Formats: sequence, C-alpha cells, structure tokens
Amino acid sequence: MLEGVPAREITGIPRPLADALVTAHEVAPEWHVRIQSAFQEHTDNAVSKTVNLRTGASVQDVDAVFRLAFDLGCKGTTVYRDGSREGQTFTKASGGEDSRNARARNPRPRTRVTAGKTFKFRMGCGTLFVTVNHDAHGLCEVFANLGKAGGCPSQSEATCRAISVALRSGVEPKALIEQLRGIRCLSTARARKNGDDVNVLSCPDAIARAMEEGMGIQGHLPLVIVDNTCPDCGARLRKQEGCLVCTCGFSRCS
Repeated sequence: MLEGVPAREITGIPRPLADALVTAHEVAPEWHVRIQSAFQEHTDNAVSKTVNLRTGASVQDVDAVFRLAFDLGCKGTTVYRDGSREGQTFTKASGGEDSRNARARNPRPRTRVTAGKTFKFRMGCGTLFVTVNHDAHGLCEVFANLGKAGGCPSQSEATCRAISVALRSGVEPKALIEQLRGIRCLSTARARKNGDDVNVLSCPDAIARAMEEGMGIQGHLPLVIVDNTCPDCGARLRKQEGCLVCTCGFSRCS
C-alpha cells in the first residue's frame, strides 16, 4: 500500500493489528532495502522490491538507497518517488478532501442522452465498431461491437464497461489510453503480417484509438519510433520496455 489512510485510523481494526498494517511511506527507505536483503537470503530466484520515496525525495536520497542495496548485496532494487508519474495507481488523497471519501468515490450518473461518434476498425477477426460518447464533463462511456461472428465480444464488453466507469469516476482519459494502447491480439497481428487492411493491434488498441479521436487528438499519443525495420514484415520497429518490437509480433531485446 502507498500512503493513504493509516490502518490505526480505521474504526474496527484492533490496535495490535493496525500497528502491523503500516503503509509504504511509514517505512523508512533504509528498511525497505533491509527487508529485501533479509528476504532474499534463502531465495534462489531473482528478487527485487520497490522502495517508495516521498514526493520531496532528493537525488541524494535515491543515491543512498542504491548504495545501501549494493552494500547489502541486493539482487535488484527499484525506487519510486511519489507523484513522479502521471496517473499513478495509488496515491494519497489531497488535503482538501477526506481520503476515505476519495477511496469510496462513485461514478457520476449517466445522463439519459449522450452524444458521440462511432469509429470503424478492421480487425483480424472482423470489423469492430467503437462508439465514444460525451456528457457535460467530457468522455463518459465507450461501447464496442464486432460486426460479424468471431472475436471475443465478452472481453470487449467487459473492457468497455470498466473504461466507462473509470471515465465517469474522474480518471483522466489519457491515462486509460496509455494503458490500452499497444495491447496485441494474435489474430490481428497475423492479419497485419499477411498484408490485410488492419491498422490496429487488438480490440483494446482500437478502443484507445477511438478515444483519442473522440477527444480530438490529431494522430496518436507519442510513441518512440526508432530507425529500424522489422526483418519479418518490413515495418518500422519501436522501442517498448527496452526492446524493439513490431506490430506483427516480432521483438528483439538487447
């Protein structure tokens, strides 16, 4: 857990148990590292854990974590400074709003009438139609429908329902797009490799692109393109998580 409501402030949790249920920022960075060092002593596999740093952590604080990890022989260590990334999964509620209320926030009600656009995508298993609707606050819901038999409609419906709830709960659309873009589907990758008229990687990728267009984003949110071509299909490769990858499924890691 990251810093949020301390367990000892929650009514109904016995004090001895609450004292043991500390949040990540209540543990000093040094002890994050020492816990890992002790845990890995009899572990053969690779071991790493995240050392959670507060927003005001300095370069010297990060340096101290890695030096201690090296001195203790840790196999791997990761640091994360709170607030250093947009749309982080867990965060402490802002001071003006009670954190317990923030954690229990419900999505805003759906209005009876919404307006939007429907986008058509060619998939490896058929034609996908994605509808993106707006309300007075911005994007509010997404629907996806496969135009002919095949595909995985239940998964697409589940994805759209989850996205719609997130949008009406105040999640930034760009954060959702970032998570959906680049997800691949085997049938779509195969169709792209065979030269079919397919310009997306999967249903989630199509939904992300429809959301981009629904927001009026010209082109797509930036991807890092490298000056290399795929040996399988000749398309340009891009960097992703330290590897060179292609939409056809080819990847090469250094």
